[in-house]
Amino acid sequence: MSLFIPKNYKPALAPESMEQAIAQIKAKFQDELSQALNLRRVTAPLFVLSGTGINDNLNGTEHPVSFAIPAIGGKKAEIVHSLAKWKRLKLAAYGIQPGEGLYTDMNAIRADEDLDNIHSLYVDQWDWERTITADDRNLDFLKSIVKKIYQAVLHTEKMVCDRFPQIKPTLSPDITFVHTEALQAKYPALSPREREIKAAQEYGSIFVIGIGGELADGQIHDGRSPDYDDWSTPTENGYKGLNGDIVIWNPILESAFEISSMGIRVDKTALLRQLKIRGCEDRTSLFFHKSLLEDKMPLAIGGGIGQSRLCMFFLRCAHIGEVQASIWPEEMIEMCAKNNITLK
Repeated sequence: MSLFIPKNYKPALAPESMEQAIAQIKAKFQDELSQALNLRRVTAPLFVLSGTGINDNLNGTEHPVSFAIPAIGGKKAEIVHSLAKWKRLKLAAYGIQPGEGLYTDMNAIRADEDLDNIHSLYVDQWDWERTITADDRNLDFLKSIVKKIYQAVLHTEKMVCDRFPQIKPTLSPDITFVHTEALQAKYPALSPREREIKAAQEYGSIFVIGIGGELADGQIHDGRSPDYDDWSTPTENGYKGLNGDIVIWNPILESAFEISSMGIRVDKTALLRQLKIRGCEDRTSLFFHKSLLEDKMPLAIGGGIGQSRLCMFFLRCAHIGEVQASIWPEEMIEMCAKNNITLK
């Protein structure tokens, strides 16, 4: 069991205030996000048909929760891991033009997740996607979107601190951009996770660019599916990748804290290149991939922003189970209870 217990931890809010604050945070942030990125809300699916290539296969090793549907001949459906690819199909279906997009409340189950302070079987996030042009497929555009999202995060923290004065602001005023290759060169003896911790400690809030592609040491910073984020397109200084993670310093957990994974999505060239790199070119026969290769989907940028992650950060919680209901090991529940951490 992986569990970090902060010294002398006490919740910032009483349980009844916590529930009210969660609702206020979610309402505030999604309003800020939708205005900043010009997004409209849509309804999300809880499950999709297997064999279509629509579900997010994450690192390629996780197994989705699945079930048969007798009403349609026993076809198999699977609970979503995320809506990374589904959203792009909806941009096409709704005819959403460049500069506009959509967002949704996504609820998912990741049954293979290792449970700790920030990982749960239950995943809730704002999944968003926006139509772009070919000229937008560059690092400067990616950074401009990241800055807008970070401003929405800052505005939400201010709202929380104004309403609950016992909670003090901790976010840095700006977000710093760092590339995985630069981190690997600076900290060659450290693991990718340790590099993020060092950078978050130094800068406060960072956007780690280029997650999924092979680094100079032959390793990857973290896993990414080959068929949504573009992690292989050359950019600048010999680097590659048009995607990344928003990572902030969490003073309660004394560690780096990822709140968003996002990026410019693959075009046809990047899709074929990344499928070849990962040895899964057979996916070109799947519905999603065929649609992309046949120009039936627009170019896009998108990502997911953890709802419970943001709530636990803003409310200075030590465990994600303080802001969401899930299932936890008995040992974890008991250890948390002994340290003033009440899991839902």
